[in-house]
Amino acid sequence: MTNKYMPFFENARSAARKVVDTATINKVLNDLSSAAIAQTDYLLRENQKDLDRMDKKDPKYDRLKLTPERIEGIAAEIRNVASLESPLGHVFSDKAMPNGLQISKVRVPLGVVGVIYEARPNVTFDVFSLCFKTGNVCILKGGSDAHHSNKAIISIIHEILTEHDLNTGVAILLPAEREASDALLNAIGFVDVLIPRGS
Repeated sequence: MTNKYMPFFENARSAARKVVDTATINKVLNDLSSAAIAQTDYLLRENQKDLDRMDKKDPKYDRLKLTPERIEGIAAEIRNVASLESPLGHVFSDKAMPNGLQISKVRVPLGVVGVIYEARPNVTFDVFSLCFKTGNVCILKGGSDAHHSNKAIISIIHEILTEHDLNTGVAILLPAEREASDALLNAIGFVDVLIPRGS
């Protein structure tokens, strides 16, 4: 693995060791939802930089495009995630063995979740929200087509995390270059689950 990516993975692994309580998680998500709406102009401006580099006939163009309505929908989905019951600590199996040993199965975070996806900036919000709600850290590798959009989104996420005195390492955006995907695929010992999203 190229050494220049190591700080990203080390930061994520460090952030995964810190526990955030459910009330704070929900407050962060609700604040992020509000921030997405408040920062609509900024998001659209950065998204336009990506759109300007893509042919409008490209099938990815519509997936890449953000609109005020789409941002409102994203914000609503973030609020929806915040409203869900936390799965953390849920005991879904509990039994006593003949020798008196009590065995329980309890839902816990996976740890560091890496996600590779293409020109869908909404996924940056979606993955962070779901990972953060479930106590996980996310390492995001978006496509180069959405480079400016994803950087804008992660900056808003980091702003909200900082406001709550939380480690911004819980949401890491890797550089858009292709070799970053190779580094993520080979981040043994740093990434617990890797999810390729899309085609």
